Amino acid sequence: MGSSIAVAIVNGVPKPLPSDPRRTLLDWLREDLALTGTKKGCDHGQCGACTVLVEGRRINSCLSLAQLHESDTIETIESIGSADNLSALQKAFVTHDGFQCGYCTPGQICSAKAMMQELAEGWASAQTQDLTERPLPTPEELRERMSGNLCRCGAYSNIIAALEDVIASDASLQGAQA
Repeated sequence: MGSSIAVAIVNGVPKPLPSDPRRTLLDWLREDLALTGTKKGCDHGQCGACTVLVEGRRINSCLSLAQLHESDTIETIESIGSADNLSALQKAFVTHDGFQCGYCTPGQICSAKAMMQELAEGWASAQTQDLTERPLPTPEELRERMSGNLCRCGAYSNIIAALEDVIASDASLQGAQA
């Protein structure tokens, strides 16, 4: 009986998982797969620079072991738009200068993409005032929803403006309005 190689689907492509059970998802993505858009900030799950999407949900890749993601679909910043075809979030970040040094931007955009899906699905946050209605989120609610992603440059107001733009133009969120 032969052993099968464990794989994860990374940006739409099956990739064999590392044999070392201690390898973090972050290090596997960056060092083994050369997906360096995912950043290593604190390496302790405190800054969000390493945020990626696993099965559509945001996680800190520095806190997760790669081998735990057998058969999972993993999305990194490299799969969200391109230099020639920016996603709506990337365009909004550029328009509103939501990236200063840019180090946190990949994690911010991955987190924002997942947050938009959470909004579309009606997920509540600590700032949600009324669980029976789904108005567009306030700037305070957006800050709370993005609180796991730090920006050492302090571009928070610009990031919130970018998010508000995308939310206002996203048809899937228009039903969320009161």
